[in-house]
Amino acid sequence: MFENLSDKFERAFKVLKGQGQISEINVAETLKEVRRALLDADVNFKTAKEFSSRIKEKAMGQGVLNSISPGQLLIKITQEELTELMGGQKEGINSTGNPGIILMSGLQGSGKTTFSGKLGNLLKNKEGKKVLLVACDVYRPAAIDQLHVVGEQIGVEVFSDRENQNPVDIAQKAVNHARSNGFNVVIVDTAGRLAVDEVMMDEIERVKNAIRPTETLFVVDSMTGQDAVNTAKAFNERINFDGVVLTKLDGDTRGGAALSIKSVVNKPIKFIGTGEKMEAIDVFHPDRMADRILGMGDVVSLVERAQEQFDEEQAKKLQKKIQKNQFNFNDFYDQLQQIKKMGNVKDLMGMIPGMSKALKGVEIEDDAFKNVEAIIQSMTPAEKEKPELLNGSRRKRIARGSGTSVQDVNKLIKQFEDMRKMMKMMGNKRNMMNMMRQMKGATRGRM
Repeated sequence: MFENLSDKFERAFKVLKGQGQISEINVAETLKEVRRALLDADVNFKTAKEFSSRIKEKAMGQGVLNSISPGQLLIKITQEELTELMGGQKEGINSTGNPGIILMSGLQGSGKTTFSGKLGNLLKNKEGKKVLLVACDVYRPAAIDQLHVVGEQIGVEVFSDRENQNPVDIAQKAVNHARSNGFNVVIVDTAGRLAVDEVMMDEIERVKNAIRPTETLFVVDSMTGQDAVNTAKAFNERINFDGVVLTKLDGDTRGGAALSIKSVVNKPIKFIGTGEKMEAIDVFHPDRMADRILGMGDVVSLVERAQEQFDEEQAKKLQKKIQKNQFNFNDFYDQLQQIKKMGNVKDLMGMIPGMSKALKGVEIEDDAFKNVEAIIQSMTPAEKEKPELLNGSRRKRIARGSGTSVQDVNKLIKQFEDMRKMMKMMGNKRNMMNMMRQMKGATRGRM
């Protein structure tokens, strides 16, 4: 995400990274490039102009020209202004009530139904809420079917009434059903249209007035850029929503909607969708997103995702196995599955500082571990348990069974053995101390 914008920002700041004499002209030229980068990212002209003006005012006030690291100082100011532009701080949703009611709004194709499922999944798994999904798109039977599929996928009940063509009535009945059956949260998925029209606005306004939601979210496809911002403005003027959800952000290399929407509508971005899976939902953190745009990565989000998949009991067992040098291919396979649950591999790697640039133009598929999994699955239970059994003939059989080459199998086994040795060393405190002493001695030797 934001690949083009990140590249342009990097080029804009290059002149201030010690590759030229720093002057007021250089700073002005850099900020001109920053403004151009924002416009290319489909950011509103007024927003881009005001943004670069604020940076210039702050930069001149903080003595960038006389700073020891003028480039770094200007990047810091830009990071702060980007954070502010996108909302300043994360904003939660109000899902409390008897029950809490969350109303979804947006155009057709924006991803409302999928996001309703993602949000339901998040509230169920992270907050322990009993969630009810409600199908209020009475115009498209496929939308009702889709919500039922999503509900089944995440283990959440779906309320629908295919005979009823009144979305207001369906929503009210759903809320009553939720109250009677102990549901904590009701998520109402409404109908969309291909464009903003009066009929749609009237309908969603009536639904909102009837059920009085604790939270109204506007869901928009981030890849539509400035159109997304204009649509958000039209919806907000009519239904006064509480927050924005940006879907398909994983495919948006420009980022104009994320950068413009808060300044134009004055409503916070609350969530982002970053893929098709039900787990591909993130709370929107403006400061972390600003870091990613400027190529600084997002280690905090990476750690949080890892902690979500962390099983303390399993980790203790694994540590004991590592210390006894009993880590095997079953354990390795389990670790791969945990990494996959964390999300898109390229997105995860992009959270590591500096990796976005290294990955530019590199395609990493969601099934990046496919060959590794196939090789491990082609092993017998005994081979997975005792990798030392893997002789030449066994490796040939595994290659045939997994549809890979013997070289692929040999490479994986070599990487596994190297990793096992390193894990054993890391797991042994005495070895760690010895390794640190050796490193210290080697450093002294060079000096």
